[in-house]
Amino acid sequence: MASSLRTHGRLYLLLLLLFIYLPLTCFCQSNQSSSAATTSSPALTNMTFAKGCRAGLNPIYRYLCDRRAAWGIVLETLASAGFLLSFFLLLGLAAWSLWLCCASRKHRSRSSVGGTVACVSMFLLATAGLFATTFSFIVRLSPHTCPTRVFLFSVLFSLAFSCLLARCLALLGFAASRGWGEPALALGLFTVQVIISTQWLILVLVRDGRPCEYSQGEFAMLQIYVLCLLALGLLLTLHLLCKSSCTYSYGHTGAARRHGRVQAVALLLTLLLSAAVWVVWIAMLTRGNRELGRRPQWDDPVLGIALVANGWVLLIGHGLLQVAFLCGAEARSRDAPLSFSGWTSPSADIPGLSSPKEGRENGSFESEGDNRRGN
Repeated sequence: MASSLRTHGRLYLLLLLLFIYLPLTCFCQSNQSSSAATTSSPALTNMTFAKGCRAGLNPIYRYLCDRRAAWGIVLETLASAGFLLSFFLLLGLAAWSLWLCCASRKHRSRSSVGGTVACVSMFLLATAGLFATTFSFIVRLSPHTCPTRVFLFSVLFSLAFSCLLARCLALLGFAASRGWGEPALALGLFTVQVIISTQWLILVLVRDGRPCEYSQGEFAMLQIYVLCLLALGLLLTLHLLCKSSCTYSYGHTGAARRHGRVQAVALLLTLLLSAAVWVVWIAMLTRGNRELGRRPQWDDPVLGIALVANGWVLLIGHGLLQVAFLCGAEARSRDAPLSFSGWTSPSADIPGLSSPKEGRENGSFESEGDNRRGN
């Protein structure tokens, strides 16, 4: 388990460093080349140097195609790949669910899979939305992209972290997160951020007669509730790992305990890397860019990199793993960790705590009754 944790941790850290370093390096090179070209020929416009873009293109779309500003093309490629993977995973999960419902209605033990499938589907929708929102930060800020940035950034992250938090509670065996309670809990936590973002967006759009003008600090303050979800998920995951030996011991096989521990480790790595991404982008947006003299040139790339990096962390660390557990052969077995009804109930699946009726059905009290009749 320790070696697996170190291996996954190194892989995730390497991916995170690549996501952060490569676009910023391309952005620095594009800034140097653009400034040199502008100095040599100041009469030309910025679109003259947008190699790869068609003539007459609106300058706000420059970074989608400008070869000199390669950070936009890099983020566009990574975001498109992440969106397509999330979308295909969502379609595959939906097809698998329909096949499972139509194949056999006799296995009642599979009824609890519906809530887990719904929660994973919402998570994949949030992840796909994060990749799609990246394009609003590659395109320059305008009255059209501003509401998308302000609203979807915090709302989609809150949905993703709410699903992770609901999964932590389900693994811990909380009654409120059993079955369909898991997606219901995630939706309830997600709704809070929807209300906050809607009120904040209305305030930004109408205040002082300057539509959609806000500071970097105000944008970071909008994410306080999302940070609370992230912090709570980290605490619950640490608690889950500390109590895993007790949580998975009652009436579950070794495979089920192993799956539960793998999910707990994956959740911890996903949340830790997500927290690292959030610390970096908030620090760069509020202080780092100003101290480096790169404001506002680096503001949009920093947020775009944060979306893509965290989107891939969420997709690899939780989305792919959950789909593999649901669709795998072990997850379709009776002992798969999809139903949590026996983890907290004192009379379900726990040896020595079965009811007298179950004991008579299993024949465990036959010898005791024979002894009484004999005496």
